[in-house]
Amino acid sequence: MRAVLAQPRGFCAGVVRAVEIVELALDVYEPPVYVFHEIVHNRYVVDKLRKRGAVFVDDLHEVPEGSVAIFSAHGVSNAVVALAKARKLEVIDATCPLVTKVHLQAQKYSKQGYSVIIVGHIGHEEVEGTMGSVDGPVYVVSTPEEVLTLEVPNPEKTAYVTQTTLSLDDTKEVISALSRRFPAIEGPGLDDICYATQNRQNAVRELAKQVNLILVVGAHNSSNSKRLREVGEQCGVPAYLVQDATELDKNWFDSIERIGVTAGASTPEVLVQAVVDRLREFGVTGVEQLDGVNEDVTFRLPKPLLSVKVERRSSNFAVR
Repeated sequence: MRAVLAQPRGFCAGVVRAVEIVELALDVYEPPVYVFHEIVHNRYVVDKLRKRGAVFVDDLHEVPEGSVAIFSAHGVSNAVVALAKARKLEVIDATCPLVTKVHLQAQKYSKQGYSVIIVGHIGHEEVEGTMGSVDGPVYVVSTPEEVLTLEVPNPEKTAYVTQTTLSLDDTKEVISALSRRFPAIEGPGLDDICYATQNRQNAVRELAKQVNLILVVGAHNSSNSKRLREVGEQCGVPAYLVQDATELDKNWFDSIERIGVTAGASTPEVLVQAVVDRLREFGVTGVEQLDGVNEDVTFRLPKPLLSVKVERRSSNFAVR
């Protein structure tokens, strides 16, 4: 057997930024530092930060007044922002800039009197944050079938935005259904699907052409990781989502010659390499990496932490 690694895979710029924000905050402020929701959807990352003194909460009422609170990469609602202010929390916003872009688009449409339709999965933190960022009518649809039954106050004044971590193919179908039901609808096309989601899904499509089975390393509650598995199966290749090497089943690889490996945007490379090591125990004798997009996207840190990082770099301080 041989293992073939997708490129790109793993951490995206938004995740790198969010994790670095928590790490820097733990350096600058005395723990505990509170984080609203999981900073990213990956148990390994969350547990590592928890050991350093990060406390993850799902309700800001659990955060003592005046404490440091970090908003996760998925974004938050206006109500959460207001509650943080009321509790006099020192907020550091780790929302991915691409999610912030979606919030701004939704707010713009809402202020212009449009009913805002979010293409996404209800209950996901990103969608909840986007819903809560607008004051007017807002709806969530995830399938063309849901579009058929959607009722809005004024069909001539509708607009849509999309969750950033969706499958490109599924999103196209939902947008097409929206355009048929509401011919006057406005929206950004597929521009809200983030670059990292696009690149990783495209890489899986290339991977599927060369392997007999695909492993996606990622958390079971990671939307973009689940979409990668679905893309693999849509390409006709059996695909499994595993959080780490312990979830591999040797029986999956009977009669398999080439195993594709990729990782969701919130998965650190250390977990990918642990999966590859386990595959070697199962009989993999060679590992190769496909050519692919070389991502060089970076996002600026919030100003207070950016200044700290610059100061520490200038003094040759190694940020953990």
